[in-house]
Amino acid sequence: MRVFIAGLDTETNTFSPIPTSIKGFEDGFLAHGDATKRPENYCSAQLFVWRRLAEAKGHEVVEGLCSYAEPAGVITRAAYETLRDEILDGVRAAMPVDVVLLALHGAMVADGYDDCEGDILTRVRQIVGPKAAVGGELDLHCHITEAMVTQATALVAYKEYPHVDIPERAAELFALCEDAAKGRTKPVMAAFDCRMIGTFRTTEQPLRGFVDKMKALEGKDGILSVSLGHGFPYGDVKDEGVKTLVVADGDRTKADKLARELGQEVFAMREKIAPRFLTVDESLDEGLAHNGNPVVIADVTDNAGGGAPGDSTFFLRRMLDRGITDVATGYYWDPIAVRFCMDAGVGANLDLRVGGKCGPASGDPVDLRVTVRAVADQVTQRFGEAPDPMGPSVWVSARGIDLVLTTLRTQVFHPEGMTKLGIDLSNRKLVIVKSTQHFHAGYAPIAARVLYAAAPGALTKDFAAIPYRNITRPYWPKVANPFA
Repeated sequence: MRVFIAGLDTETNTFSPIPTSIKGFEDGFLAHGDATKRPENYCSAQLFVWRRLAEAKGHEVVEGLCSYAEPAGVITRAAYETLRDEILDGVRAAMPVDVVLLALHGAMVADGYDDCEGDILTRVRQIVGPKAAVGGELDLHCHITEAMVTQATALVAYKEYPHVDIPERAAELFALCEDAAKGRTKPVMAAFDCRMIGTFRTTEQPLRGFVDKMKALEGKDGILSVSLGHGFPYGDVKDEGVKTLVVADGDRTKADKLARELGQEVFAMREKIAPRFLTVDESLDEGLAHNGNPVVIADVTDNAGGGAPGDSTFFLRRMLDRGITDVATGYYWDPIAVRFCMDAGVGANLDLRVGGKCGPASGDPVDLRVTVRAVADQVTQRFGEAPDPMGPSVWVSARGIDLVLTTLRTQVFHPEGMTKLGIDLSNRKLVIVKSTQHFHAGYAPIAARVLYAAAPGALTKDFAAIPYRNITRPYWPKVANPFA
C-alpha cells in the first residue's frame, strides 16, 4: 500500500486580535516533507506513529507538509491557501495512494474559510477518488462539520484533556484506515449535536467515566471508534459545540443510534460536567489557607493555547496589591521585557514594564523593580513527551514574586518550563500558571492542591454571553433546554 501523511494544525479564536500568518506557523513548526527526519514534537508526533506503523507492515510512505501555529486569531487567506495547497500538491504527486492520513485540528478558521478541515478533506477526496481511505486525527476541541464527516473515511478525536493520548489516537486512525483500504471494514460515520457550548475536564467525574465508556464500546458489535468533540467555544462558526461521533462498520443506522444515545447522555450530565471557577481573590485565599506547598492555580482566561495573548496582569496586580509573596507565575509573553533582561544580564536590577501590551483583555502594564535571576537562549517544556519551545526566556523576581517571561507565546504545560530556569517550585506557596487544563498532566503530581480561577481576560467562562454572530441554533447554557 501507498500511504500519504501530512499535518496542518492550529486552533482559531475568531475573537482574538492576533492574526495567524505564515510567520505564526514558522514560529510554531513548519516542515516541508521532512518532519519525521527532525526531532519529534507535538505537531509531528502523529506522523512519526503513522510512518513507524506503515513501514513495519511494508507499506510505502510519502510525507507532505507538517505545520503548527500557536492558537490565535483568524488565519490569513494567503497563509491558509499556501499551506493547504502544499498538502494537496503533495497528494497529487504521490498518486496513486491507498491511504491519506492527516493530522488536523478541527477548529481552524481562515479568511474566507470557516471550515478549513472540511475544505482540506473535500479537496483531498476529489484528488484521490472514492476508493482511497482518507483519515483525519482531530483535537478534542474540534468543530465536527458535515463536510468533514461526509468526505473522510474516518475521523478520530483525542479523548483526553490534557491531550496525553495523541499517539494512541494516531495508531487507532491508522488501523481504521488500513482496514478500510484493504476491504476488511467499511467505515460509516454519524455525529450528534449535543447543543452545548463550554469547556470540560476529562480528569474529573462524571466525564472521566464517560471517556472510559467510549473506549469500552470500541471494537465490539460493529463499533469501530467513538469520539466526543468538545468544540472550541471561542470559534464563532455555525458548527461550534459539543458533538458525539461514532464510526461503525457498514451500518449507518447503528452509528446514528449510538451517537444519539451517547450525545443525550452527555447532555443529561451537562450541569455536573460544567467546570466551576473561583474568582482571583477566592483562589488566592484558598491557596494561602491550604496546608501544603505548592498550591497550583490555573489562570484559565489568559491561556495562549486558546488564543489569549498570554500577557494579562490581573493576577499579578492583585497579588502585588495584597502583598502576597512566595509565588512563582508564568508564562508572560513579553519579548520586549525578555530582551531588556537578557541585555542587562543575570544579577542586574532594573525597572521593567511587564505584560498588558495586547489590549483591554491583557489588563494594564505593571511597572516593577526586578532582579534578573536567570536567562536562557532557548527553553522547552514537555507537552506529553514532545518538547514545546518557549524561545529565549528569563526568570525575574520582584517583591517576593518570581515571574517567567517568554519570547514565544505558549501556555504552561510542564513544570520544567520554570525549573529549567532554576526556580524551585517546592518552596513556593503558590504557583500561578496561564493554562486552562493542559498544565494538569505535569503539575498535578507536584501540587498540594489544584485550583481553577477565572480572572478578567480574553477567554471568558460566561459562555452564554459570548457575542456569537454565526451560531443561530439554541444552545446550553444560553438556553436551559435547547431541544425543547
